[in-house]
Amino acid sequence: MNRVILHSDLNNFYASVECLYNPEIRDRPVAVCGSQSTRHGIVLAKNNLAKKFGVKAGDAIWEARSKCPGLVVVRPNYMLYLRFSMLARKIYENYTNLIEAFGIDENWLDVTESTKLFGSGENIADMLRERIRTELGVTASVGVSFNKVFAKLGSDMKKPDATTVISEENYREKVWKLPVGDMIYVGPSTRRKLTNIGIQTIGELAGAPPKFLERHFGQWGRTLWIFANGYDESPVTKLDFQPGIKGIGNSLTTPHDLRTNEDVKILTYVLADSVAERLRRHQLRGRTVQIYIRSSDLSFIERQGQLSQYTCTSSDIAEKALEIFSRSWDWSKTIRTLGIRVTGVVMRDDCAQVSLFDDNRRLRREQLESSIDSIRTRFGHYSVQRGLLIDSRGLNANPVEENVIHPVSFFK
Repeated sequence: MNRVILHSDLNNFYASVECLYNPEIRDRPVAVCGSQSTRHGIVLAKNNLAKKFGVKAGDAIWEARSKCPGLVVVRPNYMLYLRFSMLARKIYENYTNLIEAFGIDENWLDVTESTKLFGSGENIADMLRERIRTELGVTASVGVSFNKVFAKLGSDMKKPDATTVISEENYREKVWKLPVGDMIYVGPSTRRKLTNIGIQTIGELAGAPPKFLERHFGQWGRTLWIFANGYDESPVTKLDFQPGIKGIGNSLTTPHDLRTNEDVKILTYVLADSVAERLRRHQLRGRTVQIYIRSSDLSFIERQGQLSQYTCTSSDIAEKALEIFSRSWDWSKTIRTLGIRVTGVVMRDDCAQVSLFDDNRRLRREQLESSIDSIRTRFGHYSVQRGLLIDSRGLNANPVEENVIHPVSFFK
């Protein structure tokens, strides 16, 4: 039996939710944008009225307003979007347990077996759209196909509130004439490289010799050829599948450039706090600390170092990060973005070598920070803060809750 894969994409998701909660802006062009004061001032989502003026995701706010002088700009409310994302997922669960998220507003569903109960994939897609529209007040476009790549292409082909079927019988007619940049993971750089070798449509990519593509793109060239020909066999990940966590990190673009070691120290402890809290939440410890630095001219470096013991405490992580920083940065440039990541993770209850000279300090520090986690859960992140952050110079933040929600990789 051929697979039946759906890809559901909630249309203009952030903007649709904002218009649902603010009726007075529903008939106006709307863009959900990051904060200009924190230098995140770009368009994250826009409604159809704004789209007609040429407003695009990634536009700077000033650029979007120059295209659409009457644009209504609203700040994002990620907790509200997450709530709607989970409500949509509850609807999907009525039809299958094979659900795989691709970001906050997109999901693949394998409904192969469900067709025996609910009819064809197209019927199920129409049911999903109807329920999302009536129960949530937003709309979705759904692609129906025999693999994940073409299902996503289908959801992109017709918006809003539409079902598009790409079958084994019609995919050459529907897919191969599309620009190659419409296919998943063909970004601007890959599209330019493909154009340079004479490939402009998905059909031309499908017809190119795999060896030729491998010479230009390595193994990735064969992967793109597989996608274009409809040979993708990657499964839809089960609902209860939890991929192994290889590392945990956070980064922040600051409201103003970092210019001194004291600025870096403040932000390092902010980031280390968030990374350590997430390690403890997942019952993990890590041993390798990595730092990421992007300078004011947008160049960047990454460096790393190893701790003597596995840890999930912010002090250990911050001290190591500052040590790495001190030997890696000469202040010839100011810093725009700083990131910290901990890798080489193991479960907290795994056996660990105990030092004769540790005097249980590491364990006591873990217990202290776990207690702080409990206080913050009840009274908010800012209820307990380090003395270092009293004069934080606008650098204090909550990276766990305030970061943008990014898509999940197609590859596991």
